[in-house]
Amino acid sequence: MISAKEFQEALHLECLVEPSCEQWDIRSPELNRPGMQFCGFYEYFAFERPQVIGKVEMTYLERRSAEERKAILEKFFSFRIPCLIICRNMEPPPELESIARAHHVCVFRSASVTAKFTANAIMYLNRCLAPHLTRHGVLLDVYGVGILLTGKSGVGKSEAALELIKRGHQLVADDVVDICRITDSRLIGTCPERIRHLMEIRGIGVIDIRAMYGIGAVAFSKTIDLMIELEAWDETRSYDRIGIGEDSTEILGVKIPRQTIPIKPGRNLAIIVEVAARNLSLRQLGYSAVRELNSAFQQ
Repeated sequence: MISAKEFQEALHLECLVEPSCEQWDIRSPELNRPGMQFCGFYEYFAFERPQVIGKVEMTYLERRSAEERKAILEKFFSFRIPCLIICRNMEPPPELESIARAHHVCVFRSASVTAKFTANAIMYLNRCLAPHLTRHGVLLDVYGVGILLTGKSGVGKSEAALELIKRGHQLVADDVVDICRITDSRLIGTCPERIRHLMEIRGIGVIDIRAMYGIGAVAFSKTIDLMIELEAWDETRSYDRIGIGEDSTEILGVKIPRQTIPIKPGRNLAIIVEVAARNLSLRQLGYSAVRELNSAFQQ
């Protein structure tokens, strides 16, 4: 469900006709420009989407007589459309507001040009309608790479994150990470508003990272590019020492590279996470140290 008030505030819209309901049942992030409908073609009318009037549609309405405009708008507003947005701060015909009000359809106005408003609205709707889930972990921005630290409670995720923050990296979320899939191959992680910028350190309690380290130590959201699972060192388990195999995990249908880092006294987790972030960036550019090593041995 899309909140009418949040839609208006997020896109900086002026309300010309008040919404009759607080939320809309919008299921698609797409918009519709009703130029064909104003010409009388309703066979494929996507009335369930927000309707956008740009300069072309408004010019067409203005060149019709008052009687023709009224007939066009009566037909148009007879469908259960969620809302109508007029771009470029254009002044609507007087019939439009009165007919919209009679059919309980809210009307907004935007100062943006039509193309810019459409792009911003689709981006906002994509975020609102994207599949969501909540995952326990810590999300950080390390050298521009979004790293999700996971592991059992008490394994040291927050302590590793705190050391990374001291080294100049950014905290996105601690303990609770809200994840949404904004495209078929991209995940975005954020923090619930009530605990944003806060971190729990056992033995000390809750600390405010923004207040302690400054606004540059926190970020509102970040793509999730790599998952690192921290676990206690198990002497009976064989860990990957070369990095030939590339493990991955699936979140909301998106595959994310995954690495397991065993923890024992003497290991500097912050440096290891930094190296993992740089190594991922190199792999994305096509460079692999393992391939280079294999090539050297084969020569």
